[in-house]
Amino acid sequence: MKAQEPDADETFFDPSGEPGGVKAALEAVLMVVDEPVTEMQLATALMVPVLEVRELLVELQQEYDGYTGQGPEGHTTDPAVSQPRGFELRSVAGGWRIFSRSTFAPVVAKFVLEGQSARLSQAALETLAVIAYRQPVSRARVSGIRGVNVDSVVRTLALRGLIVEAATDPETGAILYGTTPYFLERLGIGSVADLPQLSPHLPGLENLGDFDDTTY
Repeated sequence: MKAQEPDADETFFDPSGEPGGVKAALEAVLMVVDEPVTEMQLATALMVPVLEVRELLVELQQEYDGYTGQGPEGHTTDPAVSQPRGFELRSVAGGWRIFSRSTFAPVVAKFVLEGQSARLSQAALETLAVIAYRQPVSRARVSGIRGVNVDSVVRTLALRGLIVEAATDPETGAILYGTTPYFLERLGIGSVADLPQLSPHLPGLENLGDFDDTTY
């Protein structure tokens, strides 16, 4: 049975003319996904055949592991690209995602734990406020409210233990985020119902309650 291919899109940006081409574009997408993404989803986003995506995924996987098919046992003789990366590309749960390499789990854990005591940036505070007052809420909706991409900030807040994946939107399948007991503990309150008025603490978000729940 022939694999389904993505439909054409007249507004599509062609990455083939950019440095690195389709492979670089594929890598860029993989860097921002928070859950495994299927080959079909990647093919649709890049408007290339699924088979090409599959081949490029394997190439990236080998490159990250230090293998290129050149030289002894598949290692390249070029020292610039022969070393394994600190991250790896895995095929899991029917899709693909980039993970930090398990070898470096101790240093990653140390960084995350020590980061607990670091002050949150203004962007992180504003994102946390939106999630706290509008939970459960998707990243897309938080981005829509704040007007900027919040992917990296959401990851930071999750690593700090302040937010958690609370549910899944039944219509879109999007992950919905909410605050954690640790968040309440840090604020010294018993529940989200005890949250203070928003405007004195985060000017610019005082009209947060005016956003329609169905907007995003």
